[in-house]
Amino acid sequence: MDLGLQGCWALVCAASKGLGRGCAQALASEGVNLVITARGADALEATARDLRLAHSGVEVRTVVGDITTPEGRRDALAACPRVDILVNNAGGPPPGDFRQWDREAWIRALDANMLTPIELMRATVDAMAERGFGRVVNITSSAVKAPLDTLGLSNGARTGLTGFVAGLARQPRLAARNVTINNLLPGAFDTDRLQATLRGAAQAATTTVDEVADRRRRTIAAQRFGTAQEFGALCAFVCSRQAGYLTGQNLLIDGGAYPGTF
Repeated sequence: MDLGLQGCWALVCAASKGLGRGCAQALASEGVNLVITARGADALEATARDLRLAHSGVEVRTVVGDITTPEGRRDALAACPRVDILVNNAGGPPPGDFRQWDREAWIRALDANMLTPIELMRATVDAMAERGFGRVVNITSSAVKAPLDTLGLSNGARTGLTGFVAGLARQPRLAARNVTINNLLPGAFDTDRLQATLRGAAQAATTTVDEVADRRRRTIAAQRFGTAQEFGALCAFVCSRQAGYLTGQNLLIDGGAYPGTF
């Protein structure tokens, strides 16, 4: 299927690894030019080289910086001739007990996982509407639907973003002008972040990473972890011309781990 994205420009945040990289790869395969951001220069440039080699007709620009800061957002937006597609993504806050988190911990979580996506949408969606096309995809978490007690910072910040998007996506001045805003809720994907989580759990339980990983897989109907390529493919479709009637939705991609009907 031709997704109709040839020649578009996308800003993909935190794209050097994991799910962000998967999204960048999928969009590049559809002929989308990219501005990719990350804090680590080496990993970001390696990703850019891979994308350029695999997709010679696509322009790939890199911006090293922290997208959760005003300077990082300014530099990323300045590098993009126009933002037709915005993929919001940032690492989640650390797990823990809410009794341990002070106000500064909450502000950091809100800045990264709620306020940064809102600021980037504020900077881009009206111009998308003027051009008659725009796609925003926010990478949140399956914890929005099924909160985990140790992820309170993430639960709170990402749920706040979800509520905000529910209202913004339904504004006629955006939806009626072919600008859609949707959230992708990943479950357990085989990324560096998951591996770090598994190592931490294994250390706490004085067991092996393989044993912890096997127990986690057994909680998933698919009996496996997802891949960044699968996640990127869904992101690309949500950004497609064919998905213009899809907006304000929370799309859970977790291999059947969530047990509910709704």
